[in-house]
Amino acid sequence: MQVKRNGDISFWYADLAAIPVPRPPLPGDVEADVAIVGAGYTGLWTAYYLKKAKPSLRIVLVEREFAGFGASGRNGGWLSGGFGWSREKYLKTSTRQGVTAMQKAMAGCVDEVIRVATEEGIDADIRRADNLTVATNPAQLERVREECETIRSWDADPDRIEPLDADAARARINIKNVMGGFVIHGQARVQPAKLVRGLAAAVERLGVSIYEKTTVTAIAKGSVTTDRGRVRAETIIRATEGFTAGIPGEERTWLALNSAQIVTEPLSEELWRQIGWEGHELLGNAAHAYCYAQRTREGRITMGGRGVPYRYGSRTDVNGQTQQATIDQLHTILTTLLPQTAGCRIDHAWCGVLGVPRDWCTTVGLDPRTRIGWAGGYVGLGVSSSNLSGRTLTDLVLGQDSELTRLPWVNRKVRPWEPEPFRWLGVHSMYQLYRIADQREAAGLNHTSKLAALADSLTGH
Repeated sequence: MQVKRNGDISFWYADLAAIPVPRPPLPGDVEADVAIVGAGYTGLWTAYYLKKAKPSLRIVLVEREFAGFGASGRNGGWLSGGFGWSREKYLKTSTRQGVTAMQKAMAGCVDEVIRVATEEGIDADIRRADNLTVATNPAQLERVREECETIRSWDADPDRIEPLDADAARARINIKNVMGGFVIHGQARVQPAKLVRGLAAAVERLGVSIYEKTTVTAIAKGSVTTDRGRVRAETIIRATEGFTAGIPGEERTWLALNSAQIVTEPLSEELWRQIGWEGHELLGNAAHAYCYAQRTREGRITMGGRGVPYRYGSRTDVNGQTQQATIDQLHTILTTLLPQTAGCRIDHAWCGVLGVPRDWCTTVGLDPRTRIGWAGGYVGLGVSSSNLSGRTLTDLVLGQDSELTRLPWVNRKVRPWEPEPFRWLGVHSMYQLYRIADQREAAGLNHTSKLAALADSLTGH
């Protein structure tokens, strides 16, 4: 499948008509109360809530490219409030009550993001929608039922999660061979670049200094060194997500996992009548190498998935350009689930990286000795989780003992990833096994392939 445009950061910026002109870089050595490295959702939400809580704070934010260059401007637009990490792993260092409180706090991010967007006048194409997960073979249906029950058993409001039979799932979106699924109510679709650019503007209005085209070369207690000068600050926040491995000393902290997307041309009204999707649901499937999709404001379909999952040494892409093989894989997923789209043009393809901790569980924290904080490792759930990170970091920085600072992800430490070539071999082996498992299940295996469990064991997924 040929694509009209590959890279150029993402389709979301094409939707804005232009890639943003960068703000001026750091003008030399400066002093601040708080220095934040990275102008994506995490850094911007942290600056926003800190400035709201204590307007007198001098906050400096430095960014290598421009605000929203990374995952914040390239993601699938799922404002899900989702909890996609292992509850059992958090439970090892917490309690069931603590993990349940964290899940409730995550779910609350949807309303909070919408509240701030409304208050700050950020038009990000936000539309409340359900999150629909579908199964298209017996093995997937088995997992869907198990996952649905697991989520309901942990959720403070189990009525938010609704199982669907084949007819009910098909009534929402006319997916080929759908056998069932479930929905989680109370989520939303966003245009991610609009959200991050609007948030950056709101932060500037509050008096935060954002310096772009400024590359950080070192982070140490009280100091952020860049190619443009040094920022001295009592508190430093590392908010670099999938680009963390590029900071000296952080090469093995989080793995940079690739994710890619394609977007169709706007679909005709007749085609939408065939497909359905009138509720604008967030759409995912129960495959091991799962996909994620949304129906956009102007009637396109975005379809995302892993593609080439990892580049050696946690290297990142060049301005969002992805491989033709990845484009072809995503097009196959799209037309397999929705064969009605087989004749549709693909207008744009792009990719980005997301941060993955060694145990695949996100964290937020502040070292009281160095006053260096961090948040991230979202493993693909950063649109909503970053908001909770910003609020939690605000309480940590200001020394407030709150419900947020007592959540089980706070100051949670995990071991680093293995050196190369072991992590490259591990991640690629995991996804190859996932692909084989998906193929066997699609061919008729009526239970989850044991190869998927082997894949998980390789990397601790």
